[in-house]
Amino acid sequence: MRIEQRNSLRLLQWMMVASLALPLALFVFASAVSWVSIRETADREIERALDVAHEHALKVFETIDRSLSEMAEIIRDVPDAEIVAREQLLHLRLKQLVASLPQVKSAWIFDAKGHALVNSLVVPAPGIDFSDRDYFRAHAAAGDIGTYIGEALKPRPPYQGAAFFGVSRRRPSEDSGFAGVLQASVFPEYFENYYARIGREPGSYFMLGRTDGTVLARFPTVDRDIRLDPKGPIGKTIAASPTPGLITVTSPTDGIERRLGYRRLAEYPIYVGAGLETSAIRARWLSTMSQHLIFGAPATALLFALLGLALRRTRHLYFEAEKRQVAEEALKHGQRLEALGQLTGGVAHDFNNLLTVIRASVDLLRRPDLPEPRRLRYIDAISDTVTRAAKLTGQLLAFARRQTLKPEVFEVGRSVQTLAEMIGTLIGSRIEIVILGPEEPCLVNADAGQFETAIINMAVNARDAMEGRGRLTIAVGMAASLPNAAPLSQNPYGYVAVSVADTGSGIPPDQFERIFEPFFTTKQAGHGTGLGLSQVFGFARQSGGEVAVASEVGKGSIFTLYLPRTAGSGKSRQTPAADASAIAGSGMSVLVVEDNSEVGQFATDALADLGYTTRLVGSAAHALEELAVGADRFDVVFTDVVMPGMTGLELAQEIRRRHADLPVVLTSGYSHVLSEHGSHGFELLQKPYSVEQLSRVLHGMGRLRKVRRANEVI
Repeated sequence: MRIEQRNSLRLLQWMMVASLALPLALFVFASAVSWVSIRETADREIERALDVAHEHALKVFETIDRSLSEMAEIIRDVPDAEIVAREQLLHLRLKQLVASLPQVKSAWIFDAKGHALVNSLVVPAPGIDFSDRDYFRAHAAAGDIGTYIGEALKPRPPYQGAAFFGVSRRRPSEDSGFAGVLQASVFPEYFENYYARIGREPGSYFMLGRTDGTVLARFPTVDRDIRLDPKGPIGKTIAASPTPGLITVTSPTDGIERRLGYRRLAEYPIYVGAGLETSAIRARWLSTMSQHLIFGAPATALLFALLGLALRRTRHLYFEAEKRQVAEEALKHGQRLEALGQLTGGVAHDFNNLLTVIRASVDLLRRPDLPEPRRLRYIDAISDTVTRAAKLTGQLLAFARRQTLKPEVFEVGRSVQTLAEMIGTLIGSRIEIVILGPEEPCLVNADAGQFETAIINMAVNARDAMEGRGRLTIAVGMAASLPNAAPLSQNPYGYVAVSVADTGSGIPPDQFERIFEPFFTTKQAGHGTGLGLSQVFGFARQSGGEVAVASEVGKGSIFTLYLPRTAGSGKSRQTPAADASAIAGSGMSVLVVEDNSEVGQFATDALADLGYTTRLVGSAAHALEELAVGADRFDVVFTDVVMPGMTGLELAQEIRRRHADLPVVLTSGYSHVLSEHGSHGFELLQKPYSVEQLSRVLHGMGRLRKVRRANEVI
């Protein structure tokens, strides 16, 4: 008890210290974050204001430029005498032009000596010499310099009014000499009034100036001309970084520190600037922090006190949660071990039974005096047992969703009708079978053999639930979507639903969640492996569908298999007879690639007995070496998929790239690559395979190659 009290007092003491230190640290941190945020906000405002000012100035100068171009077109190749003769008409034209441009004070046409020929103000033009104006000297002293923007000037008597700066162009003569100047007088106050309208934030600043430092317009305005020294702080900064950016400088004009952005107008020797006074930015920050102090300090202190009290409770909860997690992990580990033991035991039990039959049959076949009928019976027993073992392996792979599917488009209703007779024989005559076909064709793209196996497994499960007597209803229909699936994962064509309903005992609630587990069965030992529904579950999931179950104890169950519907035409399946005889090779040459020497030797010996010429190699690298010597020596390549180094699928793709006309047949008992990505168009023979199956596949591929070569010759 004393220890707990001491800890409580220590906690209170730490909270008292923290109630002063932590809020102070939080305030300092918040101040720094707020300052950075306000600076970033101010920079964004400056960038937006600069965008607006830049766009406005660019449009103004482009408009003036187009007006000068229009003036140039009007008097192109017109001599001065004719311009004077048409002065009244040209005056009205220039006056109309200036009236449409609020930023322009007047427009002038000068001769080569600086005398005005026409202007937009008066008629006749005054006999004043303007050759000393910068906009005239710039064009007279050099060649064609394009558009020239002059310094801010005051009107020359007898003219009066606001100051202006000139935007001018050279008048070329017929021989491309200097014939005079076209000039527009622009109001700086036009820009200043515009900047005053958009610069409503305290401390706003705008500037329009030439690249030599001459300021043409400025907001806030000043009563004197301003020329920035190129060697001053602003001039040096812009010269060092002529690209657009933001800088913090102190203006030599008014001594105010500003956050300033600048940008040059395209094709014009003009910079546009926009900024905010740093004192205005600091004022925003101080206003924000004062609000934090007034409203946030008490709340922060209280919140921190509550957090301190909650910390102790949280640690206790974390401790309890950690203990619970340890217990849950131990439980899950035990469940995994139990499931693994059940799975291992079930597989071992079934395979030991199959191996017992094979071992006994082999031992009996070794007897020298064995009658021929019994010898054939033992051979058939071995063959049937291998088939059952392959089926058991297939069911395990189906549950794990790792079997290699061979999808094809087929009509579900027709397939179910074909299975009806087989199902009737399988479940017995005391069970009534009702087949409800679809109203329209229901096409799916799935493995038809696995589909039939799934239907038979569901029918057998229903038979056992009804104990051999009742009604089995198989219905095929359409479904718009999968049950309990997200909308984005649905198939656009909908789904084909195959439901198998029985009138059996139903599924107890405590067993509902385990019906798809491998080797889970309620049947007596020796009456089922518990893999039937696992195969249905794995096939549905791997095909992009689902299995739904509805059941009520005493009233039966309904298993519904959903498969994605597809567009296309279904073809009737023709399954070759299981006892079809082997096909002779007739000298056909086969390259066998198999890393398991025993399996490879079996294949080559069996093919040799049928008249095939074979060459066995143990790896894909050796196979490529054989083909490099001469690929025409072989009619077909038969390769295992799972091999060290280059896999059989990679080998087949390389052969397709190098020898496009050489067919390749793949074989595998299991490959995660094939289960996830398919066989990439290559023929696939599942292990274990019979000699008859092997000979038929190889013979078919070899005959196809001969037909292709014959067509190429024709």
